Formats: sequence, structure tokens, C-alpha cells
Amino acid sequence: MFRRVEAPCKRPKTHEDTMTKFILLAVTAASLAAPAFAGDPAAGEDAFKKCKACHSIVAPDGTEIQKGGRTGPNLYGVIGRAVGSEADFASYGESLLALGATGAVWDEASLAAYVADPGAYLKTALADDAAKSKMSFKLAAGGEDVAAYLASVAQ
Repeated sequence: MFRRVEAPCKRPKTHEDTMTKFILLAVTAASLAAPAFAGDPAAGEDAFKKCKACHSIVAPDGTEIQKGGRTGPNLYGVIGRAVGSEADFASYGESLLALGATGAVWDEASLAAYVADPGAYLKTALADDAAKSKMSFKLAAGGEDVAAYLASVAQ
């Protein structure tokens, strides 16, 4: 009447099982350790077309990487440069100069946040609701990519 049901047999752990778990753990750890901020330089080069009306990218030796306007500063080497410090540009706004006076340096994340909403970025960075930006353009999307592109150009 009663039938004996045996539990399914577990196979013994193998070296491959242990290595698979190790690899999965290593990949997961690496992805968590990677910076959350990562733009696409190729997409940024395309998105920079919107910036060319006011900005150019000209290397120190005079090579024009991106021909553009002169309303804004040359963006060659902007990543890693002190805010408001391009020597050949004299029309920075007061708030941007005030931010530069704090020792702030452009990195990819700060530049992406700035181009998304320059006025709001300065208000937050300076903790000053009266802060203003002379840059009225807002790059609604793609700021991370443009910042990655600018970082890649000066390497």
C-alpha cells in the first residue's frame, strides 16, 4: 500500500560549480564597484553639435577638433580644469567665477549636471538662490555623453 519515495539525489559539488559561483560573485562585485556615472563619448560627439553654436574645441597647438562659436569658452581640457579658468575667455558670469574661487574643478558628473540646468547647478553648488548663469541653454539629455566626449578629446 505504501510506496517509498526517495528524495532526489544531490550531485556532489564540483570544481566547476565553485568556479561558476566565484565568477558570478566577481562580476557582481565589479559592477557594483564601477562608477555609476558613465557617458558614451561617441554619442557625446554627436550631441556636441548643439553646443557648437557657442563653444569650440581647440587644442593648445591650435588644432580645431570642433569648430564652433566664441560666445562660450573653448572646451578643450575642461574636464579637470578649475571652474571659470579658461585663460582665453574673459566673459564668465559672476556666479561661475564665485564657484571657481571655491576651488571647484570640472569633472564629468559636475559638467553633466551644469549643462542640464546651469542656473540650478550654480544655485545648488554655491548654496545661493541668487546665483545666475550666463549660459541660458539647457541640454535636456545627453550631458553625460558630452562630458565623456570632452574628457576623451583631451587625453
